[in-house]
Amino acid sequence: MGTKGTTSYKIDDQNALYFITIATVYWIDLFTRRCNKDILINSLKYCRQTKGLELFGYCIMTNHLHLICSAKEGFRLSDIIRDFKRHTAKQLLMSIHGEAESRRQWILKLLKEAGSINKKNKEYQIWRQDNHPIELYTNSVIDQKLDYIHDNPVVDGIVEKAEDYLYSSARNYSDMDNLLEIDFL
Repeated sequence: MGTKGTTSYKIDDQNALYFITIATVYWIDLFTRRCNKDILINSLKYCRQTKGLELFGYCIMTNHLHLICSAKEGFRLSDIIRDFKRHTAKQLLMSIHGEAESRRQWILKLLKEAGSINKKNKEYQIWRQDNHPIELYTNSVIDQKLDYIHDNPVVDGIVEKAEDYLYSSARNYSDMDNLLEIDFL
């Protein structure tokens, strides 16, 4: 099967290795601008340095990001992901309000609509509630998920080769200059 067969999609073992997808509400393309992708990169760096995140693979697409990650001993992966989403939501809202974005009003309207139907939010909601975590415990499934992550920009036609995409750990695994250090598998 490859995963432990869980269909509840929650982080049960806080220190296990997981494949996680974090997506924007309504799959809004917030990460077409470099400044918004950089918010995610900087927050992942911070989580690695101070919150116990072990990051083995990542790829930031236009409306979601994929991670292969775990938490160091003494940390909880669900807390790290929660804090990452909370912090980046605030930073992204400031960016949307501050940037000369032609879609700003449309984006804010959708984010406000999503926030109004979720009692956990005060006003806007950036991220979907679910992260679709899948625990990884065999090398073949880990390899399959890492290939899937790295192939995302190729499949979308953004680049021809996975390692050419700047916002992906494919560059790390190809020993190229990269934006974010990772923990190799």
